[in-house]
Amino acid sequence: MKKIENYRHKKILVLGLAKSGVSAASLLHKLGAFVTVNDMKPLSENPEAQGLLEQGIKVICGDHPIELLDEGFELIVKNPGIPYHNPMIACAIEREIPVITEVELAYQISEAPFIGITGTNGKTTTTTLIFEMLKEGQKQPLIAGNIGTVASGVAEAAQQENTIVIELSSFQLMGISTFRPKIAIVTNLYDAHLDYHGTRQEYWGAKGNITKHQTSADYLIVNGDQLQCQELAKQSHAKVYYFSTSKKLDEGAYLENGWVMWGQEQVVLQKDIVLPGVHNLENILSAVAAAKLSGVSNQAIYQVLSTFKGVKHRLQYIAETAGRRFYNDSKATNILATSKALSAFEAPIVLLAGGLDRGNSFDELVPFLSNVKAVVTFGQTAGKIEDAARQAGIKGIKRVDNVEKAVPVAFELSEPGDVILLSPACASWDQHKTFEVRGDIFIEAVHKL
Repeated sequence: MKKIENYRHKKILVLGLAKSGVSAASLLHKLGAFVTVNDMKPLSENPEAQGLLEQGIKVICGDHPIELLDEGFELIVKNPGIPYHNPMIACAIEREIPVITEVELAYQISEAPFIGITGTNGKTTTTTLIFEMLKEGQKQPLIAGNIGTVASGVAEAAQQENTIVIELSSFQLMGISTFRPKIAIVTNLYDAHLDYHGTRQEYWGAKGNITKHQTSADYLIVNGDQLQCQELAKQSHAKVYYFSTSKKLDEGAYLENGWVMWGQEQVVLQKDIVLPGVHNLENILSAVAAAKLSGVSNQAIYQVLSTFKGVKHRLQYIAETAGRRFYNDSKATNILATSKALSAFEAPIVLLAGGLDRGNSFDELVPFLSNVKAVVTFGQTAGKIEDAARQAGIKGIKRVDNVEKAVPVAFELSEPGDVILLSPACASWDQHKTFEVRGDIFIEAVHKL
């Protein structure tokens, strides 16, 4: 860890805890800052805040009092999930107090370079693929970000010989001021999180921050099949490489005659790749590009792609029972993600879907239901998904209370050779704390079956 002096004796407010807030507060305390932590959860119900209190860090819990900003803070490190229209943040910006996210802090202390991955879909799979390829290639990678390990904690332990492979959300990227990855990847750009960002332009702009501080000594890998990604690349100072599933490239990663190509070089045969889904080819191509730019051998890339079956909760193969194959795609919290999952299979599908109602219809899902023979619904959106299923001409429609009860019902509606797919097209918060909890319940129900 770099022993930076930037924060010594500075008054810093850490706003919002969770894992990233705890890590940021502890790190800043070690760096000699005068840290105050402010979190909505009451102290009596907040073990994280209690732990920071024991370290000698000032903790204020229960609400976000605006008057706290009168204490003369020189910096705010905010939880990425807190929107910029939050009164506390809006007031801080008005007072010209800098606001960053914990990722920026991680970059400032890191001895190791970063490979940063962002985009609307595919971030976690791409991040994991790159990590596995670098590990197989003896490059000593570390993994960080929204994938379960806090960036600043990873950066604190990183050495010069490491590479930090980090998944980055638009929320995190809005709070950077110097963050500069050696390799940046934008997997794709669609409309998402507009309730947070307000407009498509702000959302795409936040994603574009990943390359904002890159120079000609760095690399940017973007989706060559998307105009919006190409426009983003034009604004970058980095050396740009594209990936494409539809066209040949002089430089970059693409498909040709059954091969994954890197420029003119054949890297791995498509038939040897075990990860299912056309959409995963984009993730694979971007990961291959990053691996090749990092000096990973084709043999190491082949070893990963011929064995990697997917990330948990992202089109994850669970088991085959009585000729039915079960897949857990609980991470599919929107229509786009579910449509990609449905497109990954040629076999008839029994779809398990439903969850939090955000006020949208599911008409956009109808064209992707042509291979679905039955639907089992649950949660707040059950009725809306059933309407979409009827529009698609699906006869087998059943409603149940929850994911656990959906599994045996789906089995009854299926036949040998079918795929039983949990791909909810909705967030989980109406019934479960996270999509991971929902996916774990599905997995357990499959194993019980």
